[in-house]
Amino acid sequence: MIPPALTLAGIALVSLVCQLMAWRLRLPAILFLLLSGIMFGPVLGLISPDEFLGDLLFPVVSLCVALILFEGSLTLKFDQLKETGTMVRHLVTVGALVTWGVISVACYWLIGLDVALSALFGALVVVTGPTVVVPMLRTLRATPRISKVLRWEGILIDPIGALLALLVYGWIMSQAAGHNAFLASLAIFVQVIGIGTLAGIAGGHLMATAMRRHWIPEYLEVLASLALVLVMFSLSNHLVHESGLLTVTIMGIWLANAKGIDIEEILVFKEHLSVLLISGLFILLAARLDLDALLALGLPAVALLLVIQFVARPLAVWISSIGSELTWQERAMVAWVGPRGIVAAAVSAFFALRLEQAGYEDAALISALTFAVIIGTVVFQSATARTVAGLLKVTEPERRGILIIGANQVSRALGEVLQRLEVPLLLVDTHWDSIRQARMKGLRTLRGNPLSATVDSQLDLAGLGTLLTLTPEREWNALLNQHFRRDFPAHRIFTVRNERAGANERLQISSHHEGLPFGPEGFTYRKLSSLISQGARFKATTLSEGFSYEQWQVDAGKTRIPVLALTPERRLRMLSPGQSVEPIAGWTLIYLATGQDDKAGQAAEVVKREQEQEQSEQKKAPELPDAGTTPPAP
Repeated sequence: MIPPALTLAGIALVSLVCQLMAWRLRLPAILFLLLSGIMFGPVLGLISPDEFLGDLLFPVVSLCVALILFEGSLTLKFDQLKETGTMVRHLVTVGALVTWGVISVACYWLIGLDVALSALFGALVVVTGPTVVVPMLRTLRATPRISKVLRWEGILIDPIGALLALLVYGWIMSQAAGHNAFLASLAIFVQVIGIGTLAGIAGGHLMATAMRRHWIPEYLEVLASLALVLVMFSLSNHLVHESGLLTVTIMGIWLANAKGIDIEEILVFKEHLSVLLISGLFILLAARLDLDALLALGLPAVALLLVIQFVARPLAVWISSIGSELTWQERAMVAWVGPRGIVAAAVSAFFALRLEQAGYEDAALISALTFAVIIGTVVFQSATARTVAGLLKVTEPERRGILIIGANQVSRALGEVLQRLEVPLLLVDTHWDSIRQARMKGLRTLRGNPLSATVDSQLDLAGLGTLLTLTPEREWNALLNQHFRRDFPAHRIFTVRNERAGANERLQISSHHEGLPFGPEGFTYRKLSSLISQGARFKATTLSEGFSYEQWQVDAGKTRIPVLALTPERRLRMLSPGQSVEPIAGWTLIYLATGQDDKAGQAAEVVKREQEQEQSEQKKAPELPDAGTTPPAP
């Protein structure tokens, strides 16, 4: 038997490899984690969770699932639900119920599970989740409307689907408690729902009040929330068996919608914790799968997967899309993409453990079937979604827009010009004041840390093909450039220069990690910000045959600095020393006007344009008839 310390170290290493493979191949990490668990568990027999953890297996899994559900429920904000549109609201409500009903019936008839376990399985595989949808969307590159629907469905269905599964599970456990009578089972079910809801509201209200009134210092808020989640989960389970998961779900939803508090730090920590828990937990859970029992199902399991893909999902989307503005092609694409995710795997494994203890012999099949559905939907849809999108002609338009990290005064000034030229853009920043000022100018923004998993799942890159990191922190810009290399090619990543903090090169990052320079030599953020503060403004002018780029440079002198250009096809080109781009006639030049004599330069351009227009009109003017001849009749 492998020593426990070596087993833990091996799981950690395998988890890291799985996450790296997912990042490199742009596929959901859960796929590699589950396959690794199956390989090292039932296939090779190197990991046996029941022997490894013994009596601690159930408590460890239950606490991990509680934290995962709490982190997921922190993203469910009611105001966002109102802003997502009718289609998304129908998908996470009516669509979820339709999916649940169809899959439950199919499981009952095809697999042969009893009604209760079939209903539980149907509730579990309702959930998709952003961790599986977002990587697929980045490869798919569908239109913005499709991306928005799928992304928001994944974010909102996590806690809603988990809540549905918890209700079904509570009903099953109330019947398994030895109370065969309907009223007795109903009473236990009501107790689970009642105590779980009240405890969740109490825990959420207590944490929100403590943060709002500063009862605890900010650096302890994360620890306090973690401790309170574990305490409320355990206490709720002690009062009424199996009510703890509902408690932490309600607690997270309450905190997410509480007024006057900032849960961003808590959410960021929970994201990192969830990655750690998910990576190790799923390898252990997959290692417990009974492959023989699953393979023995054979064709019925394949038929169930086909029903989920080609019956349940299309029917739910069709009903949810009634009255929406989506075309039939867009609806078909939404119906094709619906991979199952992390919450389904974690909760199904927990329920399987608990139901096995309660005497349900077929409970292990629920976890095995759920994992099979996850692997099947992720692999099948990842392999076919891009082709289907191409056939339906719902891929996004050419990526001509720009993602700007930083909503400071420099970014806002540049964004105003780009927006007037109808260039798609998105400004991302962590500072609320900068975001607020950008929104007042009508710019599209997103507030949050670009490295955050939550922001990453909400980041809509549809139509954006260029990255510009425009912040005063050189190291931060370099880190962001490395992070977004999975989404942008190296020749489309640019960064503003920043002065080195000191002369000691050992304290500096390598230029290899930075993007291509933005603007000409010596164009640093400090200089750029100073010029903007002194009244410099980004402006645009269109070149022509009679007013070439060389002529513009002569007229501009040192008072106008070219930074970007827009081709007649509306493609964005950076005028960077790292790229050889020469604007020609028909291109729109975007430059920074820095001097007072720029007005004279503008006047000269106006004169040139008027002269060109007069010459053009003279060439196009029709010849007048000679004197004494009769003009032709109209």
